[in-house]
Amino acid sequence: MQRWRGLEEIPQDWGRSVVTIGSYDGVHRGHQLIIGRAVERARELGVPAVVVTFDPHPSEVVRPGSHPPLLAPHHRRAELMAELGVDAVLILPFTTEFSKLSPADFIVKVLVDKLHARVVVEGPNFRFGHRAAGTVDYLAELGATYDYEVEVVDLYVTGAAGGGQPFSSTLTRRLVGEGDVAGAAEILGRPHRVEGVVVRGAQRGRELGYPTANVETLPHTAIPADGVYAGWLTADGERMPAAISVGTNPQFDGTERTVEAYAIDRVGLDLYGLHVAVDFLAYVRGQEKFDSIEALLEAIADDVKRCRELTGEYDAR
Repeated sequence: MQRWRGLEEIPQDWGRSVVTIGSYDGVHRGHQLIIGRAVERARELGVPAVVVTFDPHPSEVVRPGSHPPLLAPHHRRAELMAELGVDAVLILPFTTEFSKLSPADFIVKVLVDKLHARVVVEGPNFRFGHRAAGTVDYLAELGATYDYEVEVVDLYVTGAAGGGQPFSSTLTRRLVGEGDVAGAAEILGRPHRVEGVVVRGAQRGRELGYPTANVETLPHTAIPADGVYAGWLTADGERMPAAISVGTNPQFDGTERTVEAYAIDRVGLDLYGLHVAVDFLAYVRGQEKFDSIEALLEAIADDVKRCRELTGEYDAR
């Protein structure tokens, strides 16, 4: 899959293509419907499927300081899009100048002059251009002039976790923030992932017999609520069942919020300096401060047992 950052990286001889545009944070099941349809149309027409997305998130430029927590960094989104069959991803640097492009100018500069769109596939609520003035109807209206068609994909609704709401990144972020990682996974179609480099912490886990990978998360990462979770730690391509702790470590009066993962039943792991991924499967319990180290160790043993069971049940499906 090709990856371009900015319009200038698109090959000069790029031909017609099927395009879909959006932030696509998380590449959740609603996004998958839209992207999947774009890929399907591209295969029918014998042309590439292209996803256009933005960096940073448009809200950070339009309303500085309002950058939402991110469900997936751009490299992860690209991986997920590639799995869906996307041929190229175009990341447009979202600047103040770019935000002032009128809907018509956006269509001409991006869809017509550079990507030579044959079909544009979007959700019903897609908005674009200065002050988000462009609508799907306007996109289709100009399609008659610039020789492309527009297809709108209706989004399904979520189950119990979403209360019947449409799939959305906003809802997913809320569920993650509340610690409802199972509900978030229902929307994402997979467990929520947090990534970062393993750094040295206080090493208390090692002293207690449960060495953890202290993950320095990427900026703006959507991190679940404080608590203990079952999930997986992936390093160097190997996925390991894990007991994951998120919080300030109140047992030792900590103040800095961290994400730490203990790889269950693994001995002698040296992960310092590695970029790792932590996938959250299920909430186990909230953070607590125990009366003694012995009580803490008993709770950790129970946590590890429960996490081993949960990940094993998931993998056995």
